[in-house]
Amino acid sequence: MSKRTIGRPEISEFAAYYTGYVGKVPGADIMGFLKQQMQSTAALIRGLDESAGDYRYEPGKWTVKELIGHIIDTERVFAYRALVFSRNDSTPLPGFDQDPWARHAPHANVPMAELAAEFEAVRGSTIALFRNLDHEAWSRGGIGNNNKMTTLAAAYIIAGHTEHHLDILKSRYLNR
Repeated sequence: MSKRTIGRPEISEFAAYYTGYVGKVPGADIMGFLKQQMQSTAALIRGLDESAGDYRYEPGKWTVKELIGHIIDTERVFAYRALVFSRNDSTPLPGFDQDPWARHAPHANVPMAELAAEFEAVRGSTIALFRNLDHEAWSRGGIGNNNKMTTLAAAYIIAGHTEHHLDILKSRYLNR
């Protein structure tokens, strides 16, 4: 992909539910934002004390480690959707229920440094996927969780979903 700006997705490229996530991504340089976010998020996770990983701001809420694991798992799901859509595959893709995923994931037992490394690996893979897409691939779409979505929208949702949960991490977990 050249250095040209890809642009922002139109509201018609994703379900209304995702508007808040897409809105959390500034500007139209999704690749630059994904790279910057990878660096700052990994640094934030690495800067957390291991004892902070088990903290819940309220009973029944995820721990810090589970929240980070959820960010990672969700990025994997949406990057797969982007891959399928960009390859012009019209197979409808299922949704996923985040709560059983969190309950059955190993994140609570993973050291913070390993969660940071896993986030970087997943984000690096996402960036590699997007790096060489041509204009048509960014515009292609499909169905995920019974909703229309383009490859471009999936990229913005990945970044915005991460921002959403980083805001929660900073305001409800770390600001105590």
